[in-house]
Amino acid sequence: MKVYQLQVGNMQNFTYVLEDEDTKESVIIDPSWDLEMVIEIIERNDLKVKYVINTHHHFDHTIGNDAIVKYTKSKILQHEASTLKNDVRISDGEKITFGKSELVVIHTPGHSKDSMCLVGDGKIFSGDTLFVGNCGRTDLPGGSAKELYHSLFDIVSKLDGNLVLYPGHNYGSSPNSTIDKEKKTNFVLQPRTESEFLDFMGSD
Repeated sequence: MKVYQLQVGNMQNFTYVLEDEDTKESVIIDPSWDLEMVIEIIERNDLKVKYVINTHHHFDHTIGNDAIVKYTKSKILQHEASTLKNDVRISDGEKITFGKSELVVIHTPGHSKDSMCLVGDGKIFSGDTLFVGNCGRTDLPGGSAKELYHSLFDIVSKLDGNLVLYPGHNYGSSPNSTIDKEKKTNFVLQPRTESEFLDFMGSD
C-alpha cells in the first residue's frame, strides 16, 4: 500500500491517497481543499479510485467529497454515526478492501461521535483522534473528553506500537510518527485516570 500524504488548505489538513500497487485501485481519505493535487496523483499514476473515506464528518475533512466523487465516480464511506450524505455506512471492525489492500475500521469517538481510525499494512490513519504530539479537541458538538479517553487509552494505545501514524492535521514536529513513539513523547498519552484526563482536557 503506497501512501501519498498531501498537506492541503490553510488548516494544515492532510488528505491521503492510498494506492494498491498491484492493481492501481485506490482510496482517498478526507478530501477537502487543493483537490488539483489529489487529481494530479490520480492521473499521474493511472489510479482507479474505489472509495472516498472520511475519518469523521467535520467540513475540513469532507468539503471535497462531492467534487472527487464527480471526478472519479467513487463511493463515499463514513462511519454509521455520521450525519452526512454517504453511499456506504461502516462500523467498528469492518474491513474496507481495494485491490489486494485492506483497511480495518476502528471506531474512536471523542473528537466527534463518528470519528474512526483506519488500520492496514502497518499504518494507522487516525483522523483527528490522535495527532503527532497532541489529540483532537473535544469541545465541538458531539465531542466528549470521556469518550476520547477510552478511545485513546483502551483502543489506540493498545494497538501494535510499530504502526506508522498518519494524522488528520500537520500539527506536530513531523508529519507522521508511530504509536510507540507517541506513547513515549505525546503528553496526551501519558498515564492518567479518566478523571485526571477530564481535568486535563477541561471538559467532560
